[in-house]
Amino acid sequence: MILTKQAELALRTGRMDETICDVYGCTDGSDQLAEYRSRLLHVIDGFCETFGQPNGIELFSAPGRTELGGNHTDHQRGNVLEASVNLDIVSCAAPNDSMIVRIQSEGYPLDEVDLTDLTPHPEETNRTAALIRGVAAAAHKYGFEIKGFDAYMTSNVLSGSGLSSSAAYETMIGVIMNRFFCDSKLSAIDIAKIGQYAENIYFGKPCGLMDQMASSVGGIVAIDFEKEENLKVCQVSYDMKASEHALCIIDTGGDHAELTSDYAAIPREMGEVAGAFGKTVLSEVEEADFLKAIPSLRRQYGDRAVLRAMHFYSENRRAVEEKEALQKGNFERFRQLVRRSGRSSAMYLQNVYAGMNPEKQDMSIALALAENILGDRGAVRVHGGGFAGTIQAFVPNDMLTYFKTTMESVLGKDMCHVLTIRPAGGVVLMS
Repeated sequence: MILTKQAELALRTGRMDETICDVYGCTDGSDQLAEYRSRLLHVIDGFCETFGQPNGIELFSAPGRTELGGNHTDHQRGNVLEASVNLDIVSCAAPNDSMIVRIQSEGYPLDEVDLTDLTPHPEETNRTAALIRGVAAAAHKYGFEIKGFDAYMTSNVLSGSGLSSSAAYETMIGVIMNRFFCDSKLSAIDIAKIGQYAENIYFGKPCGLMDQMASSVGGIVAIDFEKEENLKVCQVSYDMKASEHALCIIDTGGDHAELTSDYAAIPREMGEVAGAFGKTVLSEVEEADFLKAIPSLRRQYGDRAVLRAMHFYSENRRAVEEKEALQKGNFERFRQLVRRSGRSSAMYLQNVYAGMNPEKQDMSIALALAENILGDRGAVRVHGGGFAGTIQAFVPNDMLTYFKTTMESVLGKDMCHVLTIRPAGGVVLMS
């Protein structure tokens, strides 16, 4: 723990600069560094205004994430390639010597959760209080006594962007509890699993583990979901700056409302194809057996289910090949694979627009526009679940200004977000 004044002095005099640069991947003296310092000073002020002057505080960060490869492969226990990004939740927190967690997320009502009761509360479904209680309950299952704390948080993780603000929030709660009450004994993978448990059992969302793993572990992360009880997690050492390409996430302006059935249809149809072989997921079915059975599968489940299964097999291989390309420093190979991923999602997975509203194709327009601008350079693909929301582009640095300006001339101001991949996942920034 550190006194508030000492924390502020360390930030203002640059004594935290090296740590900040290590976490966010920025350089000393950059405009970004000044922004990160300012945000941390802001959460300290917010904490003191909300909870009063504490005996000591600590500062924390938990990042959003981006999907680099493996579009809709995780729920079939396949391979994915993820990365943490420089947009994050930052928090100032301190234990409060009670069993009450009080969290003030900037712009939202104060959450208060009594940890003397760690059972799921139905009235908290789809609320942040459920995530707080769920993370505490999961940590308790690991054998730790979780107590109360106060925290002030602010987030710049774009909501509805596919950057997974919920996973960042779960990671943040897990990192704080791990620091204060678990002697920092929980690993990043433990914290990811705890976050998934909270979201599944308490929040009421049957998500996989992909988003939480990227946020908690950090950097570029390759995950093999073949064995859920023993995941293969590999951090990939590659500095995206060396590619001379910028990572852009483009908000297409589409509305996610009423799309639950479209999202649910993808794992359902892939599962139906797997079921024809007596299996639960496609990763358990040999591709050669699937290809031989296509005529009967078309008759039984329809062409779309078969095409989506075809996407899985090729995309699952691509996620591994993308990892290997980056490990070898071969960005050109990675770029070509990203392009193929984008085509496969559009043509075979078919998650670029909703079938119930085919005249509304925000994502298809954004993809077509981006491809038109980039020509033979860069790469563009669907980002995340699809149907609405965001696309991802890797844009050559010398085209970035033109790309961003042209995309926003069609989609609207501030719809193209230029991000960087940060090296660190959920961390204690200052203690």
